[in-house]
Amino acid sequence: MIKYHLHCDQGHEFEGWFSSSNDYDEQHQRSLLTCPQCNSSNIAKALMAPSVPASTKGKDMVPMATPHPVPAEMVAKIRQLKREIEKNADNVGERFPEEARKIHYGEAEARGIYGKASHEEAAGLAEEGIEFLPLPELPEEKN
Repeated sequence: MIKYHLHCDQGHEFEGWFSSSNDYDEQHQRSLLTCPQCNSSNIAKALMAPSVPASTKGKDMVPMATPHPVPAEMVAKIRQLKREIEKNADNVGERFPEEARKIHYGEAEARGIYGKASHEEAAGLAEEGIEFLPLPELPEEKN
């Protein structure tokens, strides 16, 4: 995972986590990134200082910067959001892109759904103007 500091054209700053730099590039190219404050899709990486160890000359190496853990309060709010979604929406699993299209085009009952979609499937939904929000992955879901 890689964390980028991002900003939108309205001056809002926020962080984004990506599986690789290519993942960021692909999402940025397909306009899948939006500002969480104003929903602008004009997003760019902010300047970041690299984490480079200082010269040690035989001493123990000490990193110049350490990663910041995700605040516990934020994780708790994401857990609460996911519980609400699971309680009030249908889990359509891998059929998410198909079901989202059916709902969007009036071929299925309008309702809340959640499930899984690949980056390519999500990009296709976005290109069709189908609104959806990816949910952040919780620490326990990475096991």
